[in-house]
Amino acid sequence: MTKNILLVGVGGQGTILASKLLTIGLMKSGYDVKMSEIHGMSQRGGSVSSQVRFGDNVASPVIEAGSADILVAFEKMEAMRWMPYLKKDGKLIVNDFEINPMPVLTGRAQYSSDIKSVLTDATKTDFVDASSAAMTIGNPKVMNIILLGALVKAMGLEAIDWHAIIASEVKPKFIELNKRAFDQGMQMIS
Repeated sequence: MTKNILLVGVGGQGTILASKLLTIGLMKSGYDVKMSEIHGMSQRGGSVSSQVRFGDNVASPVIEAGSADILVAFEKMEAMRWMPYLKKDGKLIVNDFEINPMPVLTGRAQYSSDIKSVLTDATKTDFVDASSAAMTIGNPKVMNIILLGALVKAMGLEAIDWHAIIASEVKPKFIELNKRAFDQGMQMIS
């Protein structure tokens, strides 16, 4: 059976690195894995999405609307934007974080104040304050690895040696920091 994971965020949040680490871990565990990513205007703070599909035999990297088993949103508005891709019984992990889009910054729109209740009413949702946890660990850039840890725990993929994968893929001076971030994320999901 193929599982579908959608990771979404805003440019610069590390969505692509988290997806890459996830893909490597799943491949090392013997799964057939397909990954696709859409950068869009990511360098300008635009939407970024990565689709990871894994199972015994995966034909396509594309996740269609209504078929994601789990959606990991690195920002709350992105969770709202990508909700149509989640299965009816799917799970949502949301970084409890806001990045104001251009219409909000220019005063033409307001950031919705009821996103949390809308998401919680729509599906099984875990809010993770990955951004604050990253600051506590000492580097805001590890927020993505915290969310990866939360995803791994939510999907029951703890048996994979994620620390070894992190060590093989990040710069040596950031390995221990990223391992701590990953472990923190695992603890943030019940």
